[in-house]
Amino acid sequence: MLVLGIESSCDETGIAIYDSEKGLLAHTLHSQVALHAEYGGVVPELASRDHVRYLIPLLDKAFEQAGIKKTDIEGVAYTSGPGLMGALMVGASAGRSLAYSLGVPAVAVHHMEGHLLAPMLEDNAPEFPFIALLVSGGHTLLAQVDGVGQYKILGESLDDAAGEAFDKTAKMLGLGYPGGPILAKLAEKGTHGVYKFPRPMINRPGLEFSFSGLKTFALNTMQKSDGSGQSKADISLAFEEAVVDTLMI
Repeated sequence: MLVLGIESSCDETGIAIYDSEKGLLAHTLHSQVALHAEYGGVVPELASRDHVRYLIPLLDKAFEQAGIKKTDIEGVAYTSGPGLMGALMVGASAGRSLAYSLGVPAVAVHHMEGHLLAPMLEDNAPEFPFIALLVSGGHTLLAQVDGVGQYKILGESLDDAAGEAFDKTAKMLGLGYPGGPILAKLAEKGTHGVYKFPRPMINRPGLEFSFSGLKTFALNTMQKSDGSGQSKADISLAFEEAVVDTLMI
């Protein structure tokens, strides 16, 4: 089966064409990092307009890469949420309209389910049942996966997801946008053991996550430091280690 996939949940427009027998035939992507950089974060209205601007050209490019025509498509899948409402509507409108015009099914895909099942496309795909740790930009959760469509959430973030905590901590350190990748890169220059951050929630019942306290700890540590580039690197490393250790535990 030949399926067209459309992703427009936040600040990237992504198109993919997948053949159930041959695998991935084509994929195109547009990132909005440069658009949102001057605002220090994603601006929903600007994100929606950029999806409108780039979605059709990316579709055309994907079909060209795959060497097929639109009429060859046998199904359309689009991200239905979670995400920015306006951005999601762009992908949903385009996906459902195209599917309707071709007389093929249109399938709404839950963003987190897409992440969860992505490993099933690999050669060494996991076998059901398995436990999954989802760590995306806006979500952090543990799920028991018994099969496609059969999920049980074991624990999730009570406040900021890990990715949000990275971005917000980077902003407090004055590292720019997108903060998470910059903080992770800076952490490579940090020295182990200079700062020790807590590992939140690990001694409490349940499998929930909480990272907002680490942001506060990072801010307090920064205010007590000399504010140098090396101090920021050391804080970044200590913060990153605390988040990763907590996820692993």
